[in-house]
Amino acid sequence: MMNKKKSNELATALQGFFRDYLPRQKATSLHTVHSYRDSIKLLLLFLARDNGNGSVNSLCFEDMNVNKIIAFLNHLESERHNSIGTRNIRLSAVHSFFRYVAGMFPEYLDLSQQILSVPFKRMSTRTVEYLEFEELSAVLNQVDRSKSNGRRDYALLTLMFNTGARVQEIVDLKAVDLHLSAPFTVNIFGKGRKERICPLWANTARILRQYVEEQGLDLRQPVSLFTNHLGTPLTRFGVRYIIAKYIQKAAQIHPSLKMKRLHPHSIRQNVESRYMGSRFVKVK
Repeated sequence: MMNKKKSNELATALQGFFRDYLPRQKATSLHTVHSYRDSIKLLLLFLARDNGNGSVNSLCFEDMNVNKIIAFLNHLESERHNSIGTRNIRLSAVHSFFRYVAGMFPEYLDLSQQILSVPFKRMSTRTVEYLEFEELSAVLNQVDRSKSNGRRDYALLTLMFNTGARVQEIVDLKAVDLHLSAPFTVNIFGKGRKERICPLWANTARILRQYVEEQGLDLRQPVSLFTNHLGTPLTRFGVRYIIAKYIQKAAQIHPSLKMKRLHPHSIRQNVESRYMGSRFVKVK
């Protein structure tokens, strides 16, 4: 009976954390909630396996301590072959959960403080790679705009080059977020649903207007701006694939691209450090 009660405490804490604390009190983005959910799920499965019975249902707070959390983090690296970055993301979720536990369950304050003391693992920093002006132009020029998907990709890439938006921010964009009459702007919602208004170049607005008209999108409606061939919203993985595809094609023309470690964040870094208020990519 006592074990059942202890298990219920953990279940109650998890329910409050995911159903109330993250979405309502913290206004955490859905993407982050899902990331935390996956992290906690992996932790629970690891603890259940460590207990020997493999049952998550019987777990309680007493099954958690600093040593087990560290063992879990090491398991992620050694057995699941996760990077240090992923390890730290999982630990961030665990920290967030136990910050909630510390406030809601005073009897577990000591346990929470101990687990919150588990440090993030230090990562070696890499030099940020930038795209040169000619390289950005080359990437855009690889898009086949005679095809519907190509016109979508061109609009997407142009918007990313213009705003420096994160991949998740692009995925989350709705038609209603665009303002394609002067002054041209787009409302972008970042982490924690923080809104920022980004100006659009006239050419970007024109390209987006053509795309919106072709897709039959109503700028008054909260419908996804970028979708796949099935009509469902593009995923983060879909956007990353699009970016990687055109960078790979452009590398055949600009071999310098082959020498760089590029990823979607490279575009954001370009906008922040080089193109704000200076030299812009001309899009046609």
